[in-house]
Amino acid sequence: MLVRLAEPSDAMAVARVHVRSWQAAYRDLLPQDYLDQLRPEDRAQRYDFTTRDPQKPQTMVGVEGDSLIGFATTSPSRDAELAGWGELCALYVDPEFWGRGMGKALILAARRRLVDSGFTNAILWLLEGNQRADRFYRIDEWVPDGTRRAESIWGITVNELRYRTQLNSSRT
Repeated sequence: MLVRLAEPSDAMAVARVHVRSWQAAYRDLLPQDYLDQLRPEDRAQRYDFTTRDPQKPQTMVGVEGDSLIGFATTSPSRDAELAGWGELCALYVDPEFWGRGMGKALILAARRRLVDSGFTNAILWLLEGNQRADRFYRIDEWVPDGTRRAESIWGITVNELRYRTQLNSSRT
């Protein structure tokens, strides 16, 4: 397994992972007709993997052999009250590869990137009811902080819970 920064040519492969992950992980959490209409071609157009500006989201991809099988995106926190915090904006692994260690490799790389960017604390937003992700993040010492929001993502409103963690350079 290799984790590296995303390149512009990765956009379609990242979009495929993103859509497949949503369709599998959110099957019982979002309307099925909505999930069925998601298309990687639509999502890929929204990615910008050209910037290396530390104030903008940065995406790392997980590669096994010739296949891109996961990605994680980090940035400074987008929550105004948590200025100075980092954020894990996304972490998705192709469902075919769940349970094989790519999620762990990506969360480690994301933590390292956040620490290297000078953050000591970070947040993430999790779709309410996503028990698989809740278990994954709790193992990595993320905890819900009681903050909830309704957010419009990909044209649908989702209910999310905020998690936070202290970034420890010894864990990266």
